[in-house]
Amino acid sequence: MSTAVSATQRSRTHKIAVTAMLSAAAAVLMALDFPIPFLIPPFVKMDFSELPALLAAFSLGPVSGVVVCLVKNLIHLTMSSTQGVGELCNFLLGFCFVIPAGLIYRYRKTRTGALAGALAGAVVMAVCSIPVNYFISYPFYTAFMPLDTIIAQYQEILPSANGLLGCLIIFNAPFTLLKGLLDMALCFLIYKPLSPLLHK
Repeated sequence: MSTAVSATQRSRTHKIAVTAMLSAAAAVLMALDFPIPFLIPPFVKMDFSELPALLAAFSLGPVSGVVVCLVKNLIHLTMSSTQGVGELCNFLLGFCFVIPAGLIYRYRKTRTGALAGALAGAVVMAVCSIPVNYFISYPFYTAFMPLDTIIAQYQEILPSANGLLGCLIIFNAPFTLLKGLLDMALCFLIYKPLSPLLHK
């Protein structure tokens, strides 16, 4: 009986330790964001902070993936330039990414299951980026920058872009999908080498 309890405690301790480690890595990656101005206006930046969350979702379960998303954004609040709005949106989109990925992989623990889960998560995150940006992010931005100015930055890339919703569909959703796909690709590259650390 004591052996079983000890094993359970070790498993719980390991899960907490790995989740904390991945949360710290995610916070660092979130701080290392960068613009891709030829794809999207420079105020929308690329980062790979969902990668550790995806690793957590696959190795420890979707709840751990969500915890990584939450903790990295709580850490990032200390340096927020958006009064927490950016962190809220980042958490919501990370949630949309890791929950489908983790749930699908939980019930189909194969490479195909991981691929299907990550793809589903990337698509859900891309679709959800439209209402999250439309109802949360951009109302905050427009308090500091006129909407016409924001749309003009999209039009510098694609002159035919018109209206905020259209810009979000044309630019932000594909950009978010790309972000998810890149996180997925990196996850597949490093998951196996990290597997002993993640699982033991």
